[in-house]
Amino acid sequence: MAIPAARALHDKGFEVHWVCGRAVRPLLESYSWINLIPTNDKELLLGSSFQRVNRVFRLWSKIAFRRFDLCATLYYDWRYRLLTLPVLARRKLSLSWRKRNTTLLPSRHHTDEFARILLELEDTCREQSIPPVRPDHLPPSPLPPKTAQMRVAIVPGGASNLIREQYLRRWPIESYVEVAQRLRDRGWEVVLIGGTEDLWVKSYFRELLVTDLIGTLSLPEVVAVCDACDAVVSHDTGPLHLAGLSKACLIGIFGPTDPAMRVPRRPFAVGIWGGQGFACRPCYDGRDFAPCSFNGCMREISPELVLRHVDRLLNARSRENPSLGE
Repeated sequence: MAIPAARALHDKGFEVHWVCGRAVRPLLESYSWINLIPTNDKELLLGSSFQRVNRVFRLWSKIAFRRFDLCATLYYDWRYRLLTLPVLARRKLSLSWRKRNTTLLPSRHHTDEFARILLELEDTCREQSIPPVRPDHLPPSPLPPKTAQMRVAIVPGGASNLIREQYLRRWPIESYVEVAQRLRDRGWEVVLIGGTEDLWVKSYFRELLVTDLIGTLSLPEVVAVCDACDAVVSHDTGPLHLAGLSKACLIGIFGPTDPAMRVPRRPFAVGIWGGQGFACRPCYDGRDFAPCSFNGCMREISPELVLRHVDRLLNARSRENPSLGE
């Protein structure tokens, strides 16, 4: 969600140098205009004391005393500000809860908020959101040519970041299975997408004829696979944002988090927000979730509702370009 703002800086004549961890590096390498400064973020955040100190100094050796026009640390965590401490820049900024002009304001899309902060835009009426920026170059999709009428990718796992599991984001696995079954009953192809941490979902789809790509794809390949699909169904997790870079219709499923902040602002992308009228919605404060054991906002979203949105988007897209619905 920060890439569009960085692209806007690049279009203004800036060189963009990006400190990134191992997980996101393959995606950023797909943008020819981004110069990467890689580091081991896992050691940096979760390693031993020696590993953390060693990783900080190794990064400092790459960036210390280099001169930049802007040094932006787009995190609230003070540990990230430590990383850019020796950088020389005419302007330094980091996210802060104390000042409005460096705070991601609630219910605003993060893409637009990163742009407001990085580009120093006035916080006045802005009618147009910034759309996602597709990578310059993507690998070919590993999927064979489509033989079914429609091909739909689903993301049944995924709900964690480097530091913690965030299971309240996840739509129940049984609901994903039912959606997959109904799509198969139509004769449509179903593709499973996820990371190596999602291998546990495989057993739930053992009785269904699906194309299982869980744990086999790089981040750029996820975008390429989504490009080869007609639609993608995902809750609020990493592949949802990757699907936002693709050409597929996108149906995002939300409960504890606000879709207004996360659904990619592009055509044929929609967020379904469960828990209408719940006093506890949303319960995510930017760092933690409420200690909820029921997750009712996600449970009340039915497979029927999701399938109606799939059909609606596919029909809308086929009306705009009939060849896409063939």
